[in-house]
Amino acid sequence: MEMEKTASAPVDASKKSSFYRFIPTGVPCLVIVIALFWYIGSIMGLPNMLNTIMHTAHDLLLNTVFYLMGICVVTGAIGRLFVEFGVVKLLENILRPLMRPLFNLPGVAALGATMTFLSDNPAIISLSQDKRFSSYFKKYQFISLTNFGTAFGMGLLVMVFMVGQGYFIEPVVGLFGAFCGCIVSTRLMQRFIIKAYPSFAVENAVDEVAGEIAAEENKVESKSTFIRTLNSLLDGGKMGVEVGIAIIPGVLIISTLVMILTFGASAEGYTGAAYEGIELLPWLAGKVNIVFEWLFGFSDPHLVAFPITALGAVGAALSLVPNFASQGWIDGNAIAVFTAIGMCWSGYLSTHTAMLDSMGYRELTPKAIAAHTAGGLMAAIVAHFTYVLVTMIF
Repeated sequence: MEMEKTASAPVDASKKSSFYRFIPTGVPCLVIVIALFWYIGSIMGLPNMLNTIMHTAHDLLLNTVFYLMGICVVTGAIGRLFVEFGVVKLLENILRPLMRPLFNLPGVAALGATMTFLSDNPAIISLSQDKRFSSYFKKYQFISLTNFGTAFGMGLLVMVFMVGQGYFIEPVVGLFGAFCGCIVSTRLMQRFIIKAYPSFAVENAVDEVAGEIAAEENKVESKSTFIRTLNSLLDGGKMGVEVGIAIIPGVLIISTLVMILTFGASAEGYTGAAYEGIELLPWLAGKVNIVFEWLFGFSDPHLVAFPITALGAVGAALSLVPNFASQGWIDGNAIAVFTAIGMCWSGYLSTHTAMLDSMGYRELTPKAIAAHTAGGLMAAIVAHFTYVLVTMIF
């Protein structure tokens, strides 16, 4: 009997694969897209759905993207100024003692956290390409930099945005939550790597770099302070413009879809105005709302749209906040949790693959995503309970 079962398995598999050969390549994608828009259109009406999509995307571009781009330009200029005049180096020296006990990383990894906090996740890639930087790491530590750096990605932008919404203590609580989530994500990723590749625990990330010293750190600048300041501000601002442009697709595409799935009809019904929707996500979240209410402290099921959007793009997630505030769904706890999960996840689903691919470890992408998912959830939980503790004390 066992031999008969074994022999029949390949036949069934071949039948299954031959069945899928008859399906043209684009059919599954076409079916999903048609089903999604048919479902939305059946509720809103086709003309209203199309008008709402266009009006929402247009309003997001004018009132959200350009606002975020302005923040990117300012924070980019400040970040570049900090690099030029040694503030980043100072922060690295301050944070260095925390790296080994908390993250199981060499002290130089603090530079990666600082750079990604001031810019975005891919900043860790440029550092990883530097052999002098990589020579401090074992392979398992080096690979875990994707999780470590991502947990602080666009941190300054997130915090400045939340402060701009009128909150001050809450973003700090969120930063603490992201810090705790980073510990979970980084150490869990290291555990996954060592379990899959035990030799990586002792192998160096790169061979020792003989004869290479950090001459740039001790180099005396020949340019005047004024020129260095001007160059830093303009170059950093230019980088901010590039980041601002890069977030446009995420904000317009992801946020528009999420908002249609989050918001409901206006007081007059469906009119094709911006920010109308079918309230599918709140309905789904309402089925398990006790989980989000207990773990995250969310007072409204609509708020679950933020962490869902942050999976792909934190800029798109931030664009939800003003609309949530106008609906009266936002409170201090939500801002703390949004800051923590937005900073810790910061669109990791859209960056982890590229980051690991550039480092030469693409096959570890599923493990990195699993570890960082757990880290982001922990960041949100810590932020919630820390905020509750802070409000009880003060």
